[in-house]
Amino acid sequence: MTSNTRVVVIGAGLAGVRLARRLGELGVSAVLVGEEEHSPYNRVLLAEVLAGRYAPEVIALPTPERLTRGRVVHIDRALRQVHLADDTVIAYDTLVLATGSNPVLPPLRGLFAPGRHELPEGVHAFRTMDDCLGLSGAVRRGSRAVVIGGGLLGVSAARALAERGAQVVLAQQGERLMERQLDPSASGLVLRHLKGLGVEVHTESRVRGVRCVEGAVRSVEMADGYTLGADLVVLACGVRPRAGLAQDAGLAVHKGVIVDDELRTSDPHIRAIGDCAQHDGQVYGLAAPALEQADVLAELLAGAPSASAAGTGTGSAGSAAGYSGTRALTRLTLATGSSPAAAGPLDLAAFGEHTPLPGDDVVQLTDATRGTYRKVVVRDDRLVGGVLVGELGTVGALARAWEGAEPLPADGAPLLHLLTNDGGS
Repeated sequence: MTSNTRVVVIGAGLAGVRLARRLGELGVSAVLVGEEEHSPYNRVLLAEVLAGRYAPEVIALPTPERLTRGRVVHIDRALRQVHLADDTVIAYDTLVLATGSNPVLPPLRGLFAPGRHELPEGVHAFRTMDDCLGLSGAVRRGSRAVVIGGGLLGVSAARALAERGAQVVLAQQGERLMERQLDPSASGLVLRHLKGLGVEVHTESRVRGVRCVEGAVRSVEMADGYTLGADLVVLACGVRPRAGLAQDAGLAVHKGVIVDDELRTSDPHIRAIGDCAQHDGQVYGLAAPALEQADVLAELLAGAPSASAAGTGTGSAGSAAGYSGTRALTRLTLATGSSPAAAGPLDLAAFGEHTPLPGDDVVQLTDATRGTYRKVVVRDDRLVGGVLVGELGTVGALARAWEGAEPLPADGAPLLHLLTNDGGS
C-alpha cells in the first residue's frame, strides 16, 4: 500500500488511535473519525478518574494529526464513502471499523419513561468519559449508590465510588464477583476487599426495576421485593460490540463484525479491529487484543515486515502475514487512594485456563493475613493458566511463561520461585 492510499478509521478509542499512530510510523497517512468531543483517552483508566486519583487529561492518548470529530451515520460501500451526521462525506480506499462496544442496558422496569430513550437523572452507564464525568459530578459523600453488575467494571466502579465516600451497594446476579475471570477463592478475596471499603455486596441477586420521581431515580427494586434507596445507580452489566454501522452496510455480523486472519470483513475494502470485531468466533472485549490487532493491521496495510505485534504485553500470534488470536490476560490494578475510605491496592490477574481438568497439576498458595492468593494450572508440564490476587510482582514473569508455552523444568523449582517472588514484573 502506498502512502497516498486513503485509509479511514472510524473510532478514536485505544484500537483506532493505536492503528493511526502505527500507520503514521510506517509512512501511511490515515484519517481518524472520532465521535466523542473529548480528546482520545485510555478507557481502561476511567475508574481512576472516577475515584479522583487521575484528572481526565492524565489518561489522554496522543491525539493523531488527522482527527475528524463527528458521528458516522452511513457507509456507502459502492462509492467507498462514509457519511457523517453533519453531512460531511469522506472517501476511502480502505475503511477500518474500530467502533468499540456499547454498554448493555438491562431491561429494568421504569428505566425509560414511555417514548423516551434518555436514562433518568441519577442513572449512569459507565463506558465513556462523559459517563465518568457525569457520575463523578453527581456523587457526594454519603450518596446512596447502587452498582448493578459484579464483573470487572462493576467492581472497579463500586470501589471508586466507595473511595469518594458514597454508601455503595453492589448487586450481582451471578453467584460470585467477577465469575468469568476468577475462581471462587480469588473472587472471595475481591469480596473481602470491597467489604473492607464498606461496600455492601449482594450476589445471586437480580434487580427488577428502578423507581423514579419527577425523572430522578429514588430507589431500586430487587426481584425478591426488597427495595434499596438510591441517589445514584450505575449500570455495569457488560458491553456489546458496536456493530450497527457494519450491519446497516450489509457486512457479515454475528456477535461482532466477522473478520478473517487479515482482519478483513466480508467486504475486502473494509477491516475491523478491537471490541467490535469477531475473529475465529471470538469477541475479546479487552485492551490487549485490540492493541495487537491494530499493530498487525498496520503492518498488513503498510506491507511492512512482521514485528509480531511486539510490546502489547500479550503472547502475539499475529504478524504481517495475519492475525491468529491473542492469549489475553485480564488485569485489574486499583492503587491506594488518598481518601479516608481508601483501602490498600487491589491487584489481580487471570490468564488462560485456571479451572483444572482431570490429570492437571495445580499449585496454590494462599496468605490470608496479607490477602494474597496465587494459583496456576500445569498440564503436560506446561503452564496453561492461573489466577493471582494481591502483591503481583510475579505476574509478568508468569504471563511470559504461559505465553511461551515451553515445558517447565521437572523439579518445579522455577515455578515455585515465580509464585513466591514479590519482585518486579
